[in-house]
Amino acid sequence: MSKAKIPLRDISPIMQAWRNFLLGRKHTNALRFEPLVSARTQPPPQIPDGVTHKHAHNYYYTRDGRREVAPPVDVTVAKKLLEAPPEKGEAKQVAIKPITPGKVYEWDKHYV
Repeated sequence: MSKAKIPLRDISPIMQAWRNFLLGRKHTNALRFEPLVSARTQPPPQIPDGVTHKHAHNYYYTRDGRREVAPPVDVTVAKKLLEAPPEKGEAKQVAIKPITPGKVYEWDKHYV
């Protein structure tokens, strides 16, 4: 394969300028040309070993991720249990703060 620069298929420079003006931005070509695509030979990923890589005393039922799934928690019942007054002689329970999501990213705020 020669190292000479291969001209990519596109329209003439005057038409490119006219297209960019009408689009209001620089046109991105959807075609895939060899100089713009990454090489086929990529180095193998360097991934650290997980818990399943330790085979000694690591049985199937402890490695199976499907067994870690639990039925959904009924939030209303859990909330009633937390809000219920303690019985006489019982120790007071520490209020558990419910888990809430973090800061929400407004990805479409530029449309407002």
